[in-house]
Amino acid sequence: MSTAAVTDKRPSTLRAASLPRWTPWAIAAGSLVLGIGISMGAGLDSQIQWGLIAAVLFVLGTFGIAARVEGRRQAKDRVATSLVWVAFLLAVVPLVSLIWVTAVRGVKVLDLYFLTHSMGVVADTEPGGGIYHAIIGSLEQVGLATLIGAPIGVLTAIYLVEYGRGRLAKAVTFFVDVMTGIPSIVAGLFILSLMLIFKMQPFGFAGSLALTILMMPVVVRSTEEMLKLVPNELREASLALGVPKWRTILKVVLPTSIGGITTGVMLAVARIAGETAPVLLLVFGNPFINNNPFEGAQASLPLYIYQQFANSAGSGAAFDRAWAASLTLIAFVMILNLVARGIARWKAPKTGR
Repeated sequence: MSTAAVTDKRPSTLRAASLPRWTPWAIAAGSLVLGIGISMGAGLDSQIQWGLIAAVLFVLGTFGIAARVEGRRQAKDRVATSLVWVAFLLAVVPLVSLIWVTAVRGVKVLDLYFLTHSMGVVADTEPGGGIYHAIIGSLEQVGLATLIGAPIGVLTAIYLVEYGRGRLAKAVTFFVDVMTGIPSIVAGLFILSLMLIFKMQPFGFAGSLALTILMMPVVVRSTEEMLKLVPNELREASLALGVPKWRTILKVVLPTSIGGITTGVMLAVARIAGETAPVLLLVFGNPFINNNPFEGAQASLPLYIYQQFANSAGSGAAFDRAWAASLTLIAFVMILNLVARGIARWKAPKTGR
């Protein structure tokens, strides 16, 4: 047998040792136990502090064990992965905790009666009443804002992507960027100043106008990004056939990006559905049912939640109604997000295998 053949059969000594797959879980469990022990020994009562100490021990333990077994290079990779998981947990735990607390406290009074009755003559400190008037107000105000803001936002995005050139386009882009970060109270104050000039009383449509101001930049930005994803080859092919540009946009560009545009509009609706400040200034709130958003004060879910907390005077009934309304609002926003994701998948391009 030749020396080369013997050499080929020898096991390679270049393969580095690796930790078992269950190692991260074991390190996490050990870090959690050690973190709780250190926290209790130091007299720390906050569970948040326990979790932060355990997270630090998890990262340090991962680096120490991986560096000893796999080497420093692989240890750095594991530390980066550990930091990603720690950041993920830091983001998810408060969200899950928020939803859990809201669900536990909100289901106490959340029933068919609560959803189909208004406060009417029920005082904030008394049990009973519901959110029917607030649901109607939110649906009408958000719906009117969507009817106004969505078309304007989409058309503005079409102008910026398809036609926008020169100083005007740059100015529009600049103001859209500024409006994206504008506080909601500023939009409410702007509409309120107009109401004071014309001596108008609070009404639901005024809140819709403020919500429109907050919604339009979100729609513009999301639609603009979706339109930019449409390949230029599709536009050029349509124009080469002699189709006018406006018809190319209507028949080629928009149908191609309609899924992303709809998703952006849905997300913008979810964003304005929870605004309280402009509604408080312009709509003013109403314990009775008002189906006309163009006359008289109206209620809305965010405003109802605020008023129940602010005017409760320590009443448990008001707190329960506020938590139930919060759960309803969260469910509404979650449904909108699920609808947006469903539309995006439904309208996504189908690729054959």
